[in-house]
Amino acid sequence: MPSARSVPAMPVFTTESEREVWARLVATLRDDDTVLAGVRLTDEKKDHEADLIVLMPGAGIVVVEVKGGSVWVDGDQWRQRRSSSDVPIDPVDQARSSKYALRTYVEQDPRWRDSSRTRIRWAHSVVAPYSSFAEDFAMPDCPRWAVHGREDQDDLASRLRDVADRQETRYRAPSADDIDLIVDILRGRHLPAPDVMAEAGEREAVAERLTQEQAVLLKVTRLLHRVEVRGGAGSGKTVLALTQAKELTRGRGDVKAQRVALVCYSIGLATHFKREIAAAPRRHRPAFVGTFHELGRSWGAPDGSREDSTFWEEGLPAIMSTLADGLDEGHRFDAVIVDEAQDFADTWWTPLMRSLRDEEQGGLYVYSDENQRIFARFGQPPVPLVPLVLDHNLRNTTQIAEAFGPMAPMRMTLRGGEGPDVGFVPATAETAVEVADEQVEALLDEGWPAKDVALLTTGRRHPVQEERQATLGQDGYWRSFWEEDDVFYGHVLGCKGLERRAVVLCLNSQHTRERSRERLYVGMSRATDRLVVVGDPADVREIGGDQVARRLGLG
Repeated sequence: MPSARSVPAMPVFTTESEREVWARLVATLRDDDTVLAGVRLTDEKKDHEADLIVLMPGAGIVVVEVKGGSVWVDGDQWRQRRSSSDVPIDPVDQARSSKYALRTYVEQDPRWRDSSRTRIRWAHSVVAPYSSFAEDFAMPDCPRWAVHGREDQDDLASRLRDVADRQETRYRAPSADDIDLIVDILRGRHLPAPDVMAEAGEREAVAERLTQEQAVLLKVTRLLHRVEVRGGAGSGKTVLALTQAKELTRGRGDVKAQRVALVCYSIGLATHFKREIAAAPRRHRPAFVGTFHELGRSWGAPDGSREDSTFWEEGLPAIMSTLADGLDEGHRFDAVIVDEAQDFADTWWTPLMRSLRDEEQGGLYVYSDENQRIFARFGQPPVPLVPLVLDHNLRNTTQIAEAFGPMAPMRMTLRGGEGPDVGFVPATAETAVEVADEQVEALLDEGWPAKDVALLTTGRRHPVQEERQATLGQDGYWRSFWEEDDVFYGHVLGCKGLERRAVVLCLNSQHTRERSRERLYVGMSRATDRLVVVGDPADVREIGGDQVARRLGLG
């Protein structure tokens, strides 16, 4: 049987009388009529609430005030029995003031005003479904036809249509198009949509707080001079390394300020460190911040070709060792901090140790994750280190951390919060880049800002990355990671220690290569909030194992 439209479809009512009147109207009004329930409106004068609004094309709009229980008039005062007491009420004024407030709100909305619509009929009425009113009842502001008691309920729909035909007859009756527009207007305008960044921002704030809480570990190291901090992806190692570099440089209490070097292998991570240090107070800035190779250049070592691996692995470290021996006291360090230490070769540790003022007692603080060892280097610091373990993942959502968890070096406690499911899109190595580009567009459509999105490859570099590196140079390319409001295109080899809120990981390697598992681990863990993996399901299973495959939904 046809019935009127209700907005919302299943309202929640505070009284049974409102629910009963709503149900009766929805069942007996015409199928092109609409009933709005529980509409609240605030203007400069007061807060208004319309129990029901009945919108009837060809007739008018009626704002209905519903009063349950016993309702009567004592002299010129309306009263209502509530529990065991009688209270004064003014249902007519409630309906009338709500009517005018709603009409003003609708007519001031740009969608109504800009369409050059003229005023339509608005009316108001009172329904008291359990009370009785004499046929000759009348009050100056409430004629009998405007109030509907117990004996009027069976005919309520036609009575409200009659109310619309009696009030404001000098204005036109609304059309069906008018009704639809009014419903849209009373839903509001420019309403906030679900915002992926709101949840991501909240998770980031929690992660920052947890990371700072974790920094209590640094207090332990004040009396230790040789420490290795081990932890999986997302455990906050990089933040701790940076914090320790600042604190050692500044000194505190009985711990004197030190001359500190903060060193890593990756240009991208070094660029991040430099940006963070530049924003710190001057007394917190370490003496050196940068890559191992930049440290050599600062001592006078020559540059080498990027293709000459022998120079970087053997020649440069030997040159740096000799230069370190010749450093004067003012250019030596009290402490060296190494982040992503698993990237360092055996030969690289010698010049670092020789650059210390006290090679026997000078500080050496190493941050590492063996599962991110994606280069064929297996160096170890030449001195014993006290191990400290970070076993809490603070940066990745639970969904992302669980996906790469089987590849992590240890079982981690996941504290990054809930987020979207990890996505997997099948593609061959040949088509992976094209499919990954499509997934980037999909993330932008979801609402992720371009500056929070990265596409990372495991094989050949993305054409956009190649173009930017050729145009901007290595330093400019890595500055764009933070300074450009655009999608970042990178390779897992260069992104350790870095993160993006949303990452498309493109498995475009043409064959399973050495340390592919580590590349998969690094790439998946770069996403803090949203991760989409694009690649061949068989390759994922071969590289990551059955557990990773299952967690990516591959059965």
